[in-house]
Amino acid sequence: MNENTTSANQQTNSYVIDAENAAEMARLNVQDKLITRAMGGLFPEQINLTETRRLLDIACGPGGWLLEVMKQYPHMQGVGIDISQLMMEYATGAAQREKLQNVYFRVMDATQSLDFPDQTFDLVNGRILTGFLSTNGWPSLLQECWRITRPGGSIRLTEPEYGFTNSAALDALTGMMAQALQRTNHSFSPHGRTFGTTPMLRLLIQQAGYQEIQHKAHVIDYSAGAELHKSNVQNLLIVYKLLQPFLVKAGITTTEEAERLYEQMIEDLQRPDFCGIDFYLTVWGHK
Repeated sequence: MNENTTSANQQTNSYVIDAENAAEMARLNVQDKLITRAMGGLFPEQINLTETRRLLDIACGPGGWLLEVMKQYPHMQGVGIDISQLMMEYATGAAQREKLQNVYFRVMDATQSLDFPDQTFDLVNGRILTGFLSTNGWPSLLQECWRITRPGGSIRLTEPEYGFTNSAALDALTGMMAQALQRTNHSFSPHGRTFGTTPMLRLLIQQAGYQEIQHKAHVIDYSAGAELHKSNVQNLLIVYKLLQPFLVKAGITTTEEAERLYEQMIEDLQRPDFCGIDFYLTVWGHK
């Protein structure tokens, strides 16, 4: 077991969803493909991949994005880190089944110092880090990212923002999530009406020392009949069930109200006139 495992296990209570939950691992597999599809591929940004040899995926979950990168770009070497022993074992097994020898996975807590030498990676990638990073944790993690990025290398971060639907129940649950993130210091939102991280990404990356910062927005349309409807509905059904203890613990709602809204959300998502869109923002910069 990695030397950071003990520290990682001590930090699990700071995560919005239990990192060792098998249902969460299944959800992350769905979400990974969903976001990559919405972004237009593995690397839709203007990042010079000819100079990219070593890359790090922070909080990689079951490793979906990184494994796809390794298959499509066999000249690269990849490392995935996550706090979850379960997910690192799954990702390692997946790499072995795919006979990928250019990638490995380690249990590591990204809220602590990263166990890599200076200037190790050409690209540092992270998706939806808001779920475990407090507002105070962002600067320290990005300083660590800067330290392990080689000169000329890049960082790329993708975070979600508050989505919009015509389901009153889903809108209520999303609003509760935003409030809970703000109340537990996981959100930069001053009022708790949005998730609050996306407008901060440029400043946070800039303060860490990166330059030439750019951004690109992505939209997931999961309305009834849309191509991504089924997969995002699957994602939502799992995530809002797993989030119920977090919402209750944060004092935003009761178990009974959360379950009532959840059941109504299920009905709404299957309506032929359901409409929904989610927003993501990717920001990247160079060292």
